[in-house]
Amino acid sequence: MFRAAQRDPEIQLKISKRLPELVTLEKILSGLTSRARVQVESTVQHEGFEFPIYSVAFGSEDKTAPCLGIIGGVHGLERIGSSVVIAFLQTVSEVLTWDKSARERLERSRLVFLPIVNPVGMFLTKRSNGRGVDLMRNAPVTADEEPAFLLGGQTYSNWLPWYRGDTQSAESMELASRTLCDYVAREIFPSRLGLAVDVHSGFGSVDRLWFPYARSKKAPPHIAEITALKRVFDRSYPNHIYKIEPQAKSYTTHGDLWDWLYDRKLQESSGDLFLPWTLELGSWIWLKKNPRQLFSSLGAFNPILPHRMQRILRRHLTLFDCLQRAIVSPETWTQLDEETRRQLHRRAMDLWYE
Repeated sequence: MFRAAQRDPEIQLKISKRLPELVTLEKILSGLTSRARVQVESTVQHEGFEFPIYSVAFGSEDKTAPCLGIIGGVHGLERIGSSVVIAFLQTVSEVLTWDKSARERLERSRLVFLPIVNPVGMFLTKRSNGRGVDLMRNAPVTADEEPAFLLGGQTYSNWLPWYRGDTQSAESMELASRTLCDYVAREIFPSRLGLAVDVHSGFGSVDRLWFPYARSKKAPPHIAEITALKRVFDRSYPNHIYKIEPQAKSYTTHGDLWDWLYDRKLQESSGDLFLPWTLELGSWIWLKKNPRQLFSSLGAFNPILPHRMQRILRRHLTLFDCLQRAIVSPETWTQLDEETRRQLHRRAMDLWYE
């Protein structure tokens, strides 16, 4: 049974005030009993504090079973990402106590979580980690064309935003970045079909579902499968709220962790399918409805008003549920004949690339 870390009362009080998401997560984990496998993947130290990076896994212990990974908290300012992941984790843990069909689905698949990847950044109310490194610019990946100044990742100084850190090799990446990459490689790569959703916020006035690449405006090798999955989602939920597109259509970057992982998996030539997605919550609409949020350090990235927070925490459950069912019943969007693949490729070109 999971037991939360024993901390000095003064430290626990500071964490409760500055990182309540960790307290909520540990409370949920303590009640999971035998329904999930919980691990501390890494412990990040900062100024005398120790922050665990927890992972949670539900379902089959067969690593080749279809797998959906849900990730949050890569950027410390975007706390809503972790909150959305933790809310879904709580829903899953409760549903499994009474829903027989949910338990049967997980007998044939796996559901894994990294709810808080960058606990130090969240504790410090910073986008970066404690060393000033933007984790989503930290991979050894160079964009095909030079991205926007600073925004696409810079190596000038960790006093400036979007600092890449040392990106010479995978071994030189930040601990939290390596923890995320190692976890995905261990838990999702062995699967014959793996999806990952990384929840962020802060761009645009609509919620976006981004797929690779961030480094290139070229289509990824699995663009037919991506388009087919989009078609399944569009037809199943014709009134959904998401704008689905490649990340590079909005902006390109160096050092994207998901580009790095996607290309690593391609190099294995295993024939297994791995598709990473980024759920980018559109925070501009929150600012438009409540301009006073601009005076808060978190206001540009998070819904502040309680009713709006509740709405965001529940509105993405349909997406996660659909993706989980899509990996259990993938025939429609993964088993494509050549003619269908050509049609989907053409559709993708028309939508996003030409």
